[in-house]
Amino acid sequence: MSVDSGSRGRFITLEGTEGVGKTSNLEHVCHLLQRAGYEVVATREPGGTPLAESIRSLLLEVREEPVDPTVELLMVFAARAQHVARVIEPALAAGRWVVCDRFTDATFAYQGGGRGISMEDIAILESLVQGDLRPDLTLYLDVPVEVAAKRIAGRDHDRFEREQMDFFERVRKTYLERAADEPQRVRVVDARQDLATVQAEIDRVVAEFLDRS
Repeated sequence: MSVDSGSRGRFITLEGTEGVGKTSNLEHVCHLLQRAGYEVVATREPGGTPLAESIRSLLLEVREEPVDPTVELLMVFAARAQHVARVIEPALAAGRWVVCDRFTDATFAYQGGGRGISMEDIAILESLVQGDLRPDLTLYLDVPVEVAAKRIAGRDHDRFEREQMDFFERVRKTYLERAADEPQRVRVVDARQDLATVQAEIDRVVAEFLDRS
């Protein structure tokens, strides 16, 4: 495969609820792309820049004061606006490939499905903040909610991880709906399996994507 260093890079995201293995699998995707000859930028949301990481801390911190869902949504997109402007768009324009732990699919799932915020309102902010920017490929790592809960048991939980099971059922349902609506972009990976099996499936999906790129 020849890599055209002068072309715009591609944008790959990994999505899923807590405990699905996004961190280790993001590293795996980055290694796959690097072996294929691409320069890769790994990043995450919320976060990716010093300012966006500060907003991430505000979002995840457990606090006595309830956070209004609209405030939460606006903080997510404030962090995303900085991330897109300072990291994602410059990297893509320079021909680098960006691999991101979560992006706007997470907002539709968590703030839309989980919190009940209007999907139309989220879509308006998506267009405002991102313009035409959308992931070229999304790997949705799917596990049943009860399996994910067992995986994160025993660790210090952030504000989202402390939500009830029905919250995460709504989040998962929204993710699966988005995958059904956009099957070419959002590829579902059964993350209940052992890591080697999960990564073999990721290898297959990424190889198909590279063949099309």
